[in-house]
Amino acid sequence: MPDDGERDRLRQTFDQVAERYDRARPEYPETLFDDLVALTGIEPGGQLLEVGCGTGQATLPLARRGFRITCIELGPELAAVARRNLAGFPVQVIEGRFEEWRPGEPVSCVFAATAWHWVDPAVRYERAWHALRPGGHLALWAQEHVFPDGGDPFFREIQDVYDEIGEGLPAGTVWLRPGELPDERPGIEAGGLFEVVAVRQYDWEVVYSAEEYIELLGTFSGHLTMADWQRDRLFGEIRRRLAQRPDRSVRRGWGAALHVARRRERPLSGPLDLAEELRVGAGSSREPPAR
Repeated sequence: MPDDGERDRLRQTFDQVAERYDRARPEYPETLFDDLVALTGIEPGGQLLEVGCGTGQATLPLARRGFRITCIELGPELAAVARRNLAGFPVQVIEGRFEEWRPGEPVSCVFAATAWHWVDPAVRYERAWHALRPGGHLALWAQEHVFPDGGDPFFREIQDVYDEIGEGLPAGTVWLRPGELPDERPGIEAGGLFEVVAVRQYDWEVVYSAEEYIELLGTFSGHLTMADWQRDRLFGEIRRRLAQRPDRSVRRGWGAALHVARRRERPLSGPLDLAEELRVGAGSSREPPAR
């Protein structure tokens, strides 16, 4: 896991490519949002808080369902695109760090989509607990690369180029299939602040042309921080190999595991004041695969 300085550096890379991020990142399945609403019991008009909204990929489906949403977004360029995408909805986008933000009126649900792993694990659950009303819920999910049986072999085939440029996968990397994303219950419940009430898995597939796939890769922190020669070599080889395919495209499997947790009335570890809680580390941090 990256240390605090590295995590902070990497999470700021996305703001450099806000428009690309908005174009290339895939939408989440509508069934995920239907399940989130059903599992949390939130009702239209309720106040929600989103941590790391990006350009609003997860915000818009909930805004369309009639919820009022406050979004905390670190990047000013991402925040600007989000405001444009969410114009006309009862959504407020605030630039800043969730770790430093002080909540006002308690909300019914705190949620984070492909963003929670970028928040300081020492304080993120405590901050969410304080933002929620009694009985409120925390909902977390992230886009992951999954590899269905009979899926596109391109991703295994292109690993030789990643190895060549010094960006190969670590030894022992597991190629997860749909439905096999990790259950993060232990990390969510470790601090005694939340009880996981449901975990749901979703999978979908997106077909990309060479340029569309390269644009997607250009939104991942691992690719954004490559040297120019590394990206040139990798992207050139992707173009060459996909040009040799009859349909000139690649099929990428996506997965997400929705975790819904209920706020405990009192922390299991006993009552803590805010200053004490902000020094408690809880939960795990794992960046979704960049390929």
